[in-house]
Amino acid sequence: MRAARLISMVLLLQNRGSLTADQLSAELGVSPRTIARDATELAEAGIPVYAEQGRGGGYRLLDGFRTRLTGLGRAEVEALFLSGAPEALSGMGLDSAALAARLKIGAALAPSVREAPRRVGQRFHLDAPGWFRKLETPDALAELSSAVWSDRLVEVRYRRGRRLGETAEPEPVTRTLAPFGLVLKAGVWYLVAGVGDDVRIYRVDRFDDVAVADTEFTRDEDFDLAAFWRRQQEEFAASMMREHIVVRLSPDGRQRLHRAVDAATVAGAEFDEPDADGWTRARLPVETLDVAYEEMLSLGPDVEVVEPKPLRARLAEAARRLGELYD
Repeated sequence: MRAARLISMVLLLQNRGSLTADQLSAELGVSPRTIARDATELAEAGIPVYAEQGRGGGYRLLDGFRTRLTGLGRAEVEALFLSGAPEALSGMGLDSAALAARLKIGAALAPSVREAPRRVGQRFHLDAPGWFRKLETPDALAELSSAVWSDRLVEVRYRRGRRLGETAEPEPVTRTLAPFGLVLKAGVWYLVAGVGDDVRIYRVDRFDDVAVADTEFTRDEDFDLAAFWRRQQEEFAASMMREHIVVRLSPDGRQRLHRAVDAATVAGAEFDEPDADGWTRARLPVETLDVAYEEMLSLGPDVEVVEPKPLRARLAEAARRLGELYD
C-alpha cells in the first residue's frame, strides 16, 4: 500500500538519518524513481524530507523532526513475535507488517538503545527449515493464516497419504475446521484445528482446497498452542507411523538410515543382530507407502525391503527401470 510505504520511508529516515534512493528502493521494494516521487509527495504534505546532492548525499529529514506515527497496530504486534523467521512471515503475508513494526519500534527507541535491533540482527538468526530442505510455501497457507488470525471456520478438502497395500490414491475428505494455530516444524507447516470436540493436526501441504467461512468460532482462551505442540510431538510422530516395514540393511545402509528417514522412524526401529555378511534385519515404522518408497529408494543398493510385498514390488520395478537406463 502506498500510504504504508510513505510512513515506512519516513520512519527509515528518522531511524537512520540519511539514505540514498537506491538504499530506500531496496528497503521498500520499489524503484528509485518511485522513491523520488514519494519524497516529493511527503514534502508537499508537510513532512520535511529533502535531498542532499553530491557524494555521500541522499534523502534526509530536517534536523529535529520527529514523527509520532509509532503506534503499533494489531497485525504488526502479532508479526513482531515472528520476525525471526522471515520466510514464515512471507508465506503468511505478514512480511510488510513485520517491517512496519520494526521501523516503528526503532523510531520510538531512545537514541542510546537505537542500535540494539541491529546488534541483535548481527548476532542471532532463526533458520526454520532443516538442512538440504527448501522451505516451501503451501498454496493454502495464506488463507489458513487469515482464518487463524480472524478466528473463522474453514471448509477444506484434505488428502491423506496412501496406506500400505492401497493401490489407488484415497479420495480427499471434506471437513469444517476451527483453525487454532499454525506450526512450522523443520520446514513443514502444520495446522492445529478443532474438529467437533477433538483437536487434530494436519499437514498444510495436503490441503487441496481451503475456503474461509464468514462464521467465527469461539476460541478457548486457555488453549496454549506451544504447550499443546510440546505434548503432542512424540504422540503425533508416533500416530503418523501407522504401518511397519521389514528391511535388510547393509553396514553402510544402517549407518545412513538416520539421514534417509524421519527421526520417529529411527526412534521406533527394532534391529536384529547383523548376519555373517554384516547385513541387519530391521522392523521400521513408516507413515505411508509413498513415504516409505521414497525413503528406501534413497538408500539404493544398501537396503532390501522384505515386507510388505507391494512395497517390495514397487522398489523392484524402480530398480528394473534404473537398470535399463544404465544398461
